[in-house]
Amino acid sequence: MSELRVRGEPLAGRSVLVMGLGLYGGGLAAARAALRCGARVTVTDLRDAEALAESVAALAEDAPRMVLGEHRAEDFEAADVVIVNPAVRPDHPLLARARERGAQVTSELELLLEACPARVVMITGTQGKSSTCSALATLLAESGHAVRLGGNIGRSLLPELPAMRADELCVIETSSYQLEALPETALVRRWLTRRVAAVAVTNVLADHLDRHGSLAAYAAAKRRLLELAGPGVPVVLSADDERTAAWARETDGAVSFSIGATADFVLDDEGHFRAGAEVLGDARDLRLAGEFQRANVLCALAVARSLGASAERLAAALPELRGLDHRMQDLGSVAGHRVWDNGISTTPDSTLAALRAVTGPLVWLCGGRTKDLPLEEVAREAVARCARAVTFGEAADVLAERLAARGLAVRAETTLAAGVRAAFAELRPGEELLFSPACSSFDEFRNVIDRARAFRRELDRAAAARHAPQARMR
Repeated sequence: MSELRVRGEPLAGRSVLVMGLGLYGGGLAAARAALRCGARVTVTDLRDAEALAESVAALAEDAPRMVLGEHRAEDFEAADVVIVNPAVRPDHPLLARARERGAQVTSELELLLEACPARVVMITGTQGKSSTCSALATLLAESGHAVRLGGNIGRSLLPELPAMRADELCVIETSSYQLEALPETALVRRWLTRRVAAVAVTNVLADHLDRHGSLAAYAAAKRRLLELAGPGVPVVLSADDERTAAWARETDGAVSFSIGATADFVLDDEGHFRAGAEVLGDARDLRLAGEFQRANVLCALAVARSLGASAERLAAALPELRGLDHRMQDLGSVAGHRVWDNGISTTPDSTLAALRAVTGPLVWLCGGRTKDLPLEEVAREAVARCARAVTFGEAADVLAERLAARGLAVRAETTLAAGVRAAFAELRPGEELLFSPACSSFDEFRNVIDRARAFRRELDRAAAARHAPQARMR
């Protein structure tokens, strides 16, 4: 294992506390990496062993000390280093206590960036960052680069450190939580400037306000990515987003991209991706649904071209791009109806883009736990594009009331399973089903992927019972 350091100091031989094992792999990778470089590791999580069964089983061979179902103050007081899950607030009292005792508080992303021998491309945004990272990794690979893809997309790159080379590129999706957790910019720049090849922000829309407190604070966390780019490093920003467009005007050498407006990289009226007079490909070659996917691809093209990929190889690579699971994924015909899985959606804005991507008459399945984000625009779009809606989960009644008040036929169900059955029962000839929750998953599920997989299971069951009697819409 490559030697891991925290701000220059090795982890080997030190007492390391991993706060938040989690289920996405970051805590697991951090614990395993710390153990294998010679640290004494304790893992702590508020969830118990049953809830964390998959992650606990994956760590069984490494056998760290486990404290599950609680966080104990004495563990934080005894730690030399605390590696924090991004879901934990930076102002958590136990982290303050650890700092007071002299501990270094860090994150899986910081450990990766400090040890990474390869150059990194870091991408963030409210919507589209996963799809843009995936597209970019493919474009760069098809252009001849050795590429690794990871980060918030659900794949830690820590286990790959021993095999990494300096001539590779790591495409890393970064969240606002991860960026917020990085140490002060002056410190980070010392070890990032020589490694960052490019940064990009797809957009900044309302999300995670319960964590950040305000849209301004959320935007500030996203903007930290720009501060990590050294002189001459491409900074790619959307000209179609009010905030990132302003950042582009304020950033020397920023590269802009836009669908329908003037920018350095555009999708023109003929459907060509362009950088000035240079054609980078034809949007008709894409196998991805929705204008928002074109924006994601355009961002990826802008980054790849800024890194030296040729226009010819980029154009040839466009047909190779594939969508990610649960991101406007076309599931084809299910019991005679086309079904779209946009289960990754946890915000009204991401569902708004999904509604605009589908042309057929829709039954929209949405719900979960609300984030207290504005619903007016998505409700207006739903009335214009949907024949009916079915809501589920904690937000079922709130969503149903908002939609019914605008004249949309809607039915509320308590669970996702009931919602899927009801939505399928409501489908009429020629109608399509769109699963795009627009809410968080934590009312009923461990995470958004757990919910999306549950939707697929319930879809199979509902399709088998397609001819069940329809309930009356209200």
